[in-house]
Amino acid sequence: MTSYATSSAKAEMSELRRLKSLLPPELQSWVTVEGTTEVNPPLIRSEEIGKDQVEIQIDLVKWDSLAMDQRNLLFWHEVARIQNDTIPKDGWEMAALAIGLGGAVGELWVQDGLLLVLALALCGVSGWRLYQKNNGEKQLKELVDADEKAIALATRFGYSLPNAYKSLGSALKTLIDNTPSKRQRSRYEARLSALKRSANKAKAKSRPVDDSADY
Repeated sequence: MTSYATSSAKAEMSELRRLKSLLPPELQSWVTVEGTTEVNPPLIRSEEIGKDQVEIQIDLVKWDSLAMDQRNLLFWHEVARIQNDTIPKDGWEMAALAIGLGGAVGELWVQDGLLLVLALALCGVSGWRLYQKNNGEKQLKELVDADEKAIALATRFGYSLPNAYKSLGSALKTLIDNTPSKRQRSRYEARLSALKRSANKAKAKSRPVDDSADY
């Protein structure tokens, strides 16, 4: 008799293979899909694992509680972030900022003007990059743009436009209900609001779509 652990592992491998098949052909050679083994990881995220290689990491325990269509649209959202080149990169900025600050303090001591200017310039560049990476409005725009592209990917894989919007909207509502972090929850809520506006625009452009649809 097959043990529960064995059948669970088989189900997880089957899901990872299924998700891999949802990658656009142009990404399949350099994007991989794996289950994460971290403690309390995010539901889904992408990470550079080498030159021209990206890994999509999924918390399969949380993932299993979502409906299939919800999974698909959240997966395509992450794929869209890869296509838009908005996944987090290796964080060199903090190291550069520390080096720049250390250099600036050192040059103040020895009074070398040129090196002081170079150290301050390094601080300025790395500080600006950190500000850009952590800018809330910029991050939200990137997420909303990825939602729009996820809808387009869904239609490319056979979804009707109304069903694509419904599935992503349902997924975001589920994440809102299940997310304890107020900050993260507000980000999902902002994405859902933007998605509803986009759905209404899509309806207006292609009447009749489904006037009874509730995105």
